[in-house]
Amino acid sequence: MERKLKRIDMLITCIIILLIIITLVGACSFQIDKSYMVTNQYGDAVKIFGSGIYAHDSYFKAPIFIGTDYTMLFVAVPILIVALFKDIKKRSIKSKLFLISIVGLVLYYSTSIAFGVTYNALHLLYIALFSTSLFTTILLVKNINTKELRRIQKLTLPSKGLTIFLTLSGLALFVAWLPDIITSLLNEKSLSLIEVYTTEITYVVDMGIMSPLIFICLYLLKKKDGLGDIILAFVLRICEIMGIMLPVQSLFQALAGIELPIPALITKVGIFIILAIFSIYFNIKLYKNIEE
Repeated sequence: MERKLKRIDMLITCIIILLIIITLVGACSFQIDKSYMVTNQYGDAVKIFGSGIYAHDSYFKAPIFIGTDYTMLFVAVPILIVALFKDIKKRSIKSKLFLISIVGLVLYYSTSIAFGVTYNALHLLYIALFSTSLFTTILLVKNINTKELRRIQKLTLPSKGLTIFLTLSGLALFVAWLPDIITSLLNEKSLSLIEVYTTEITYVVDMGIMSPLIFICLYLLKKKDGLGDIILAFVLRICEIMGIMLPVQSLFQALAGIELPIPALITKVGIFIILAIFSIYFNIKLYKNIEE
């Protein structure tokens, strides 16, 4: 087995270093006594967080960003380190698939902060993390033999349960945000929580990328294309981490004194936890049935 370091291992090491710095700075930004009010471009009064790296973000969004940073620092970083060492040791299709899923998660995170967080001192690091994770993901996907992956995958994909899961997930990511946009267009106003931002990056990523990607994944799986397996590993990993991230985000909002409607909170967090449980189940089956 080849165990010496490759250039892609160096790229992933850079990703780990950048991720630790960015999330650590974000995680240390939770201080709620420096907030102040401003008027945004739509004439609405907006409360600004006023502390740490998210000082110029809204009081509503900053705790969400901090909760995300905690999740990435204490969950994603350790998994990425394990995935890297596992791939260096084994250099197998299974280890590469595991690595792709977590680097893809970092790409999802870096896209959100690079395009969604108010400009701050870490902006160059956001760009570096986004760029590095994007091209590393491309290189990792390119290095997997999709035909061989299909050959060694003994699980019949997609199963009926997985088809239902992917269909519901793809529809949910699109439908969940659609009412907000339609309502704002009908009322000729901006989004209710646009605050100091010019767009809502979550809507763009979920509706424009993740939702179509899930249906592309399902299509490729039905066509017995190994690329579908790769996308599936990424989608399932995202769903797993979201099941952890949403409760952590909600916790930091609660600690900041933001009142969240209990029924909406239970529904929102509960749905993602259920999705995460199903994702873990399908992920275990996915890797368990790869016979190398």
